[in-house]
Amino acid sequence: MCGRYSLFVPSEELADRFDVDVSGHEPRYNAAPRQSLPVITDAKPGTVRHVEWGLVPSWADSRDRGGHINARAETLSETASFRDAFRQEDGDLAAGRCLVPADGFYEWVEVNGHKQPYRVTLADEEPFAMAGLWTQWRPPTTQTGLDSFAGSGDPDGETVVETFAIVTTEPNDLVADLHDRMAVVLPAEEERRWLRESAEEIGDLLAAYPADGMRAYPVSQAVNDPSNDSPDLVEAVGGEHPESGR
Repeated sequence: MCGRYSLFVPSEELADRFDVDVSGHEPRYNAAPRQSLPVITDAKPGTVRHVEWGLVPSWADSRDRGGHINARAETLSETASFRDAFRQEDGDLAAGRCLVPADGFYEWVEVNGHKQPYRVTLADEEPFAMAGLWTQWRPPTTQTGLDSFAGSGDPDGETVVETFAIVTTEPNDLVADLHDRMAVVLPAEEERRWLRESAEEIGDLLAAYPADGMRAYPVSQAVNDPSNDSPDLVEAVGGEHPESGR
């Protein structure tokens, strides 16, 4: 799975790398679920938008029926929570695919009785895009009195919440030492295909990124707490990649 990641490149570099307009981007060393984070959607591919991490399907009657941080690549077309977004089929509310910019993601390994976090990056440490899905969700209206209805935080029940999930797949040899799933990291030249081509044409994009193009190293356990968000979280600590010696 992918449950935490980083994106701390400057706004100018983010804009140049993805050829998008960027505003309001703040460095994130420990991006976590339920936070509003930058994504590039198929609906507005020239702009970075801030969307909440934890996909709530449009049909969900409460947030408890959603909050999916990951979506399995193997079942995107069949799973009700993700099918419309993957196939880019809007209903009353919009849904589709997105790019999730990052410069690293974290995985945890059992080491001597504790969970040791590792940060995974590209070998050249350049920013990359993870494949994502996004949806809109509207809190249901509730009756508050005779002939009176209200929605969550909106008197007319019209608040629309945008949320996203990161697509995961079988891991490459590097990440397999850390976890049995990994985020789908898209080759830079294929990112726009993920946004624009039909579901039938992008199956090849759902494979693991080549292991020889990535690196992994242990980082401080301070990253375990999502309230910690500082540059020291991405610094290497003692040790090496488990088993492989990388």
